[in-house]
Amino acid sequence: MTDLFPDRDPINFGDLPEAIDALLQQGVAAYRVDHARADGLFRQALAAAPTELPTYFCLYKIHTYQGRLDQAQAAAEAGLRESARQAGWDADWRNWQAGDRLPEGPGRFALYTLKALAFIHLRQDQRGEAQAKLTALKHLDPTGAVGWTVVAALAEGLG
Repeated sequence: MTDLFPDRDPINFGDLPEAIDALLQQGVAAYRVDHARADGLFRQALAAAPTELPTYFCLYKIHTYQGRLDQAQAAAEAGLRESARQAGWDADWRNWQAGDRLPEGPGRFALYTLKALAFIHLRQDQRGEAQAKLTALKHLDPTGAVGWTVVAALAEGLG
């Protein structure tokens, strides 16, 4: 990919179509000075390629940072559905089963996004929702590879 931002290293979003990667890189750069423009670029990427999981990540991250938790939740839930579909999992995370090893690709993204939703729920003061997701993650990712233990510690500190 062309170096659009010579003052910083591009973020490695993985194997994406060049046009989508460019939109995400532009959105990351725009976020520093113009949150609305960043949101627009990420949504443009999502509309062009709704199966590319990093776009959901960008959307739920920026909205969480801004305290726009309803928008963050909507983006994370959409990303969770898409990643579960790609992983061949049930659409309802409550029906997911632990495997012999931690999944890669869409499955790992699904677990990471479930963790993000737990964090968003904590910020929304929906501790029951957060705890349900953390309990599932404890079963699905017993080693804490996707970082859910940090969110669990935050939840415990709020308890």
